[in-house]
Amino acid sequence: MRSIMKKYKANFESLRNYEVPEWFKDAKFGIWSIWSPQTLAMCEDWYARNMYIQDTPQYLYHLRTYGHPSEFGFKDMCDLWKAENFNPDQLMEKYYKAGARYFCSMAMHHDHFFNYDSDINPMNSTKVGPMKDICGMWKKAAEKFNMPFGITEHYGATFSWWTTNKGCDSHGPYKGIPYDGNNPEYRDYYFDNYEHVKRDEKGCLLDVDKIQWYTDNKKFHKEWVAVMKEIIDKYEPELLYTDGGLPFGDAIIDAEGVMLNEDDALFKPGLEAVAYYYNKSIEKYGKNNYVYTQKDRREKVYSIGVLDLEKSQLKDALPHVWQTDTCIGAWYYGKTTVYKRPGHIIEMLVDIVAKNGTILMNIVQRPDGSIDREAEFILDELAKWFKICGEGIHGTRPWVIPSEGSSHASAELFNENRVEWKSEDFRFTKKGNHVYAFMLSAPENRVAILKSFMKEDINKVTLLGYGDVEFSHTFGLLTVQLPKELPTEYTNCLMIEV
Repeated sequence: MRSIMKKYKANFESLRNYEVPEWFKDAKFGIWSIWSPQTLAMCEDWYARNMYIQDTPQYLYHLRTYGHPSEFGFKDMCDLWKAENFNPDQLMEKYYKAGARYFCSMAMHHDHFFNYDSDINPMNSTKVGPMKDICGMWKKAAEKFNMPFGITEHYGATFSWWTTNKGCDSHGPYKGIPYDGNNPEYRDYYFDNYEHVKRDEKGCLLDVDKIQWYTDNKKFHKEWVAVMKEIIDKYEPELLYTDGGLPFGDAIIDAEGVMLNEDDALFKPGLEAVAYYYNKSIEKYGKNNYVYTQKDRREKVYSIGVLDLEKSQLKDALPHVWQTDTCIGAWYYGKTTVYKRPGHIIEMLVDIVAKNGTILMNIVQRPDGSIDREAEFILDELAKWFKICGEGIHGTRPWVIPSEGSSHASAELFNENRVEWKSEDFRFTKKGNHVYAFMLSAPENRVAILKSFMKEDINKVTLLGYGDVEFSHTFGLLTVQLPKELPTEYTNCLMIEV
């Protein structure tokens, strides 16, 4: 008879008993789809907000391409988005070959357009635009490859973010003409947050460059919880990601910029949703097999799930699993976006995994649902690399020493600059009696010297993709002779049997 785990209560004390499921510890690398009507303009991130801020590049693009936002607003772009070449099975096969072992679909961005068959919001992809259940299609594709399926929600910030459509131009030929978000006919879509919009005497919005990420509006809190429960019930995602801290704990910040403490009532919606989510897993599996991620870096908050760092890394390892979320370029497809190179992505992955982290990477899609040749190239190169070095990533755990060498990734927020690695820089993982040593920069003389094996007896050293290599282990110094031609042009890996 299957024993059933005790259910969680909607409070910190109960939810801090959370334990990360093994599948997430094993997976290490996930791929993500951030894709919605905002992609249509192919102008990168936050288009739906910035198209309503006069003189921004996205406003000017919209004005000169589609017309003034008083006449052709974001609601009209939603009608134009058809996703006509969306083939999730084909993409998922590429993602799996590229090393991904979990997949996430965005349920909605901050623009109040839902990518699934919602009973709460009629402005969704099954009733407007593509006429497709985007999340449902992704889930079926992920299941074909036995990949855990996750959903990312960006709804918590919508109340504050989705305000610019209620403004107007302050100068020029359209001065004072209200944007379409002011029209009562579209109030349900453009969101009933009018009373919180600050205007000047001309009707133009104030402080459009400032966003209080979360609101303290209790009515919206209830709606957010209802939407989370709808997502959980409809799709049973193994991972649920919140784009922000645990809602709505930082809705009010004091004069010193300090967020409210954990006991404040504003955390209650988030706690309710997370407890509901975990308990659904217990009902289904008899245990919690789900992962909830959010971005509040205070341990007393993130210990209810998994800490997520947006476009950021850590200098040192953490004792618990964490996640970095990032993208190959911008969050949304852009015609002029520069992508990360495959080697950079691999170096980030290796550094993060060695420090007990995972990486969730967004592969941008064009409006029709396809990916471009540059993105395909990145996936192809990752596939080649994982075929050689993947055993040092998937299913591994941190070694007692995560790293060796003087070079470190920046721990600065939103800093993903590529590191100038040296031949002394290694990152370590372990599996069974094997330690995997990733060489972030192969030595030019093809002699690798490692100083971290002072206490271990070494039986054999194998260069993944090549075979056994000669080594000496004297006074704790491990010296490895590498072949002239290495198996991969990217980060190579030694498998050390101890």
